[in-house]
Amino acid sequence: MEIFSAILIIAGLILFETITSIDNAIINAEVLSTMKEWARRWFLLWGLLIAVFIVRGVLPWLIVWMSTPSLGPLEALTATFSSDPAVIMAIEESAPVLLMGGGTFLVFLFFHWIFLEPKFYGIRGEKYIATKGVWFFAVVSILLCILVWEALSVNPMMAFGAVVGSTAFFIVHGFRQNAEEQEKKMMGGDMSDISKIFYLEVIDATFSIDGVLGAFAFTMSVPLIIIGNGIGAVVVRELTVHNVENIKKYRYLKNGAMYSIFFLGIIMILDSFGAHIPNWVSPIVTFGIVGFFFYKSKREIDLDARE
Repeated sequence: MEIFSAILIIAGLILFETITSIDNAIINAEVLSTMKEWARRWFLLWGLLIAVFIVRGVLPWLIVWMSTPSLGPLEALTATFSSDPAVIMAIEESAPVLLMGGGTFLVFLFFHWIFLEPKFYGIRGEKYIATKGVWFFAVVSILLCILVWEALSVNPMMAFGAVVGSTAFFIVHGFRQNAEEQEKKMMGGDMSDISKIFYLEVIDATFSIDGVLGAFAFTMSVPLIIIGNGIGAVVVRELTVHNVENIKKYRYLKNGAMYSIFFLGIIMILDSFGAHIPNWVSPIVTFGIVGFFFYKSKREIDLDARE
C-alpha cells in the first residue's frame, strides 16, 4: 500500500470517527459534569484505553475474522498486507458480505436521522422530509427488500449480510434509545459514579459501531482502521474535556456526519456489487461533505456575532 494512500485513509478515518462521535462527546461532557473528580479522572484515562484498544481495536479485527473464518486471528489482522494468494482470495471473497452489511447499517442510520431525529435544517428539503417521519419504516423495509433481491442473484451471502446489517441497526438503535432514557433519569436523579462510568462505557461502545463499520468504506486494513479510529477516539476525549461548548456552536456538523455516513454506506453497497471504487474516494467525500457543513456552521456563527 502506498504511503500517501495510507496517510489519506488514516486522515479520513480520524475525521470520520471524530465527526460521528460529536454526540458522544456532548453526552460524556454532560454526565462527567455531575461526577466526582476521581470518577472523571478514571473515565478519561481508563475509559480512553478501553475505547481505543478494546472497542475500536478488537471490533474491526473481530468483524474481519468472523466474516472470513478461514483466516486465523493473526491473518485476519494482517490480511491486507499479506502476499499469500490464499489469504488475498479469502479477503476478496468475504469483502462483499462485510461491505453489504456495513453499508446497509449506515444507510439505515442516515434515513433514521433524516426522517425521525431532531436536527438543525442545513439544506433544502430536510424540513419537509422530517414531517414525513411515518415513512421511515416503509423506506428502509423497501430498501432492504431491493438489496436482498439484487444480492441473491450475485451471492446469497451478500443478501444475508444486508439482513445482518439491518438487524444490527435496530439492535444498536434500541440500546441508544434506552441510553437516552437512562441519561434523563441520571441527570435528574441520584446515581452512583460507578453506575455513571458503566453507562458512559456502554454508550461509547454503541457510538463506536458507526465509526468502525464506516471505516470499512475507507479500507479493509485492520491496522489502518485501528490507527485512524484510535486517534479519532483521542480527539473525541479532548473535545469532551476542553472544547465541547465550542463544538456545540457548529450546529451543522451533525448534518455533515450523517451525510458522510449516507455516502459511505452507498459506496460500501456499490463496492459489494463489484463497483471497485478507489480507496481515495471515501476520504475525499468525507472531507468535502464535512468541510461544506463546517463552512456553513462557521458562516452562521459569524452572522450571529454581527447582529
